[in-house]
Amino acid sequence: MSRTGKKPVTVPSGVTASIADGQLSVKGPKGTLAIPLADEVTYNVEDGKIAVQPANDSKRARAFWGMQRTLIANLITGVTEGYTKKLLITGVGYRANAQGKTLKLQLGYSHDVDFAVPEGIEIKTPDNTTVEISGIDKQQVGQVAAEIRRWRKPEPYKGKGIKYDGEFIFRKEGKKK
Repeated sequence: MSRTGKKPVTVPSGVTASIADGQLSVKGPKGTLAIPLADEVTYNVEDGKIAVQPANDSKRARAFWGMQRTLIANLITGVTEGYTKKLLITGVGYRANAQGKTLKLQLGYSHDVDFAVPEGIEIKTPDNTTVEISGIDKQQVGQVAAEIRRWRKPEPYKGKGIKYDGEFIFRKEGKKK
């Protein structure tokens, strides 16, 4: 039994959820999101809650049960609060600057890296070593953060590179004399 799947997802006021054409769509103050419905799971939208139950007793249905409930909870959070990831840039001469729909990164290469910001994502640079990525889709926010981080991953000797806020980089010792 899925402990996560048993709990219904509460739909706050100002948010509407509907099932149509094999999709669950959620509309809230920040926008609209939708996910395709899995055949292994049954969905009930009633009196401010979305309940998820496995359609049969198969292992696949039980596996999808908790995952689908979590995806629905992520949709509700996205359209009400949104998601934010923060990246920290460490290194001499490493900096970032948001210019409209482009993020300009200087990461020690012979050229600047221009990262095109996808639709539905907002990028801010409060200072030149911090990048804040925000949007309503949790998966898209995480994917954009990973793509930016991929340009210069943190290295273990000096700790230079782009890391997530709160990420700990294990530092290696240098040579001993």
